[in-house]
Amino acid sequence: MKFLVANDDGIFAPGIKMLAETLAPFGTVAVVGPTEEQSGMGHAITVHRPLRVQAVDVIPQSAKSFTVDGTPADCVKMAVQGLGLTPDIVMAGINLGSNLGTDVLYSGTVSAAMEGVILGIRAIAVSLCGPQTYLSTAGHYVRKILLEDPGILNQPNLIPQDGLLNINIPAVPIEEVKGIRVTRLGVRKYENLFEKRVDPRGNTYFWMGGKPQLTESSDLDIDIVAVEQGYVSITPIQFDLTYHSLVDGLQTILNKEYI
Repeated sequence: MKFLVANDDGIFAPGIKMLAETLAPFGTVAVVGPTEEQSGMGHAITVHRPLRVQAVDVIPQSAKSFTVDGTPADCVKMAVQGLGLTPDIVMAGINLGSNLGTDVLYSGTVSAAMEGVILGIRAIAVSLCGPQTYLSTAGHYVRKILLEDPGILNQPNLIPQDGLLNINIPAVPIEEVKGIRVTRLGVRKYENLFEKRVDPRGNTYFWMGGKPQLTESSDLDIDIVAVEQGYVSITPIQFDLTYHSLVDGLQTILNKEYI
């Protein structure tokens, strides 16, 4: 199997190295990552300046490695449409930090995987919901879920062609993970999102950050709740944002064809 590994933390991030190392025994790995961290870039692409690509030798487990001075989506587009790579699957991650609930809309990791889907390649995004101390937990569950018998990668019908699998792994030791849940996206809310500061010249500015609020729900079918409770979360998501149930009603009221 041919893997294309990308991320948003950058080519030198420990998570992308862990993912390449985990996948290498099971196929050929090519890595294309951003030159610098691109967290929170969503599905942005670079259209107003040239992109620069450089071959690098920083991930020994990969057959080929490149950096792109652009966004995560740029990296996947460049890999397939610029460098001519032909992966069987795009793997994005391992992100250091969760990509849960509505945060997937901002996530460069999820967007890298989604770019693969747009290009007709099945894709999976993987995130560790905490510090790199627990990357070994993430690597363990990548192998367990995707690669070890029976393994999702051995059952391609479980990886959608018009969507992706978004995997979030709790940042705890392997023995403390309670299990694996197939989930749906929750709504991620933050408290103290903007911190107001004053610069040395007396001008006000704001620093966006904030702390995720604990959800009041106990529904383990929600990705945020599952991870908070110590479970690995696997959420199938798609990029069709059409509100299908309103189509017929709008057609009737407006008396127009839906295009």
